[in-house]
Amino acid sequence: MKTWQKATIAACVVVLIGGIAWYSIYKSNQGVTAVQTGRAAREDLVSLVTASGEIRPKNYTNVLGEGIGKITDIVVKEGDYVKKGDVLLHLEDIQPGADVQAQVDSINASEAALKATAASYDSAVATLAQRQADLDKAKLDWQRGQELYHGQLIAKQEYDSDKAAYDSAFAAFTSSQAQVDQARASREQARATLDQNQAVLRRTQDVLRKTTYRAPIDGIVSYIAVRVGENVVPGIQGTVGSSIMTISDMSVVTAEVKVDETDIISVKNGQSADVSIDAIPDKIFKGHVTEVGELAILRTSGEASMTETTANTQEARDFKVVITLDNPPKSLRPGLSLTAKIQTAQKQNVLTVPIQALAERSQKELDEAKNGNSGNVTLAASNSVGASSVKSDIQGVFVLRNGKAEFVPVQTGITGVTDIEITSGLHEGDLIVTGSYKAIRTLKPGAPVKIDNSVPSTDNTSSS
Repeated sequence: MKTWQKATIAACVVVLIGGIAWYSIYKSNQGVTAVQTGRAAREDLVSLVTASGEIRPKNYTNVLGEGIGKITDIVVKEGDYVKKGDVLLHLEDIQPGADVQAQVDSINASEAALKATAASYDSAVATLAQRQADLDKAKLDWQRGQELYHGQLIAKQEYDSDKAAYDSAFAAFTSSQAQVDQARASREQARATLDQNQAVLRRTQDVLRKTTYRAPIDGIVSYIAVRVGENVVPGIQGTVGSSIMTISDMSVVTAEVKVDETDIISVKNGQSADVSIDAIPDKIFKGHVTEVGELAILRTSGEASMTETTANTQEARDFKVVITLDNPPKSLRPGLSLTAKIQTAQKQNVLTVPIQALAERSQKELDEAKNGNSGNVTLAASNSVGASSVKSDIQGVFVLRNGKAEFVPVQTGITGVTDIEITSGLHEGDLIVTGSYKAIRTLKPGAPVKIDNSVPSTDNTSSS
């Protein structure tokens, strides 16, 4: 046999052996799913609720207009720190100042009139006392004259003179008494006029006071809504010129966030939180929950969901949660954007698996895998009836046993960032399927699998 014939025969044998080997491998791997695996392990787990919001001071006040006037001077600017009572701005005060001065003059005149009427009253009281003494003397003279006249000791002319003197004294006393009453009324009228003028003065002084606005609290001027030359009007919501500025007390700083309605049940007062502020990157601020809203807020409009116009809407809802920062920096300003991670639960040394390892299968699928797809008609019919009565899916993970992925129902606990607690159904060290997503989604209970934990390679040619 020639050499080329031997080479040809050898090549054919090699090809035949390779084909047989490939076919054997192909048949052995047919129906086998490649999966990624991991093990159920114990670790410390922290459950977090993430929400976004903004920095808000716990205490702040909106300075509103108290009267009508033109702004002549704004003493402060945004970012200034002010103390309670510090001047913020001035309004035009010519007319209010003139009113106060005129009223002061009126009060001076009223006080002078009150002094005059009081003096007249005192004089009338003194005259009345004198008339009372004259009346008493005239009465005694007349009584004595009566006794002497009846005893025929004096003439009737003298008796008549004593009686006339008494009548004259009584008339003078009555007149003086009326003058006292008149002087008292004049004095009370003057006092009432003074009180009235003092009340008007307080009103005009209040109007004048409202032309100078002062800080109601200690804090930072966080917003100024007006400019010099603009008019201020009494504070009415939504009216231009009614809101002047906002002063924020940054001694206690809060993070006001909106928590999704699916997470709000687990958020409680006192829970710790980590706050990340966009303006201060790479730094975490500690805080704790101090307020959990009771009323849902529509996500787009910000309106309360209990109003008549929003009661039937299916729009997503949030709840307001307030987190008080433990040690806020002085550089914080109201309105800074932030992200908060609220620690709603924490457990140590619990059995966990990756969240993506969880799968759901219907009772029908589990029954079919248990009984085999080639079951008899009667069994299949009974399974169908049973499956129709079970409406909820069963949660579990795929555990590798003898080269097959067995579906094991599990009960779960708290959820961490990447892992979830398993309270029942698994044991520490169990080998479970953790990927890929497509494999877990399509994997059938009891299906043969092979482990492929290799890192997927990046196809650079496709990107070019």
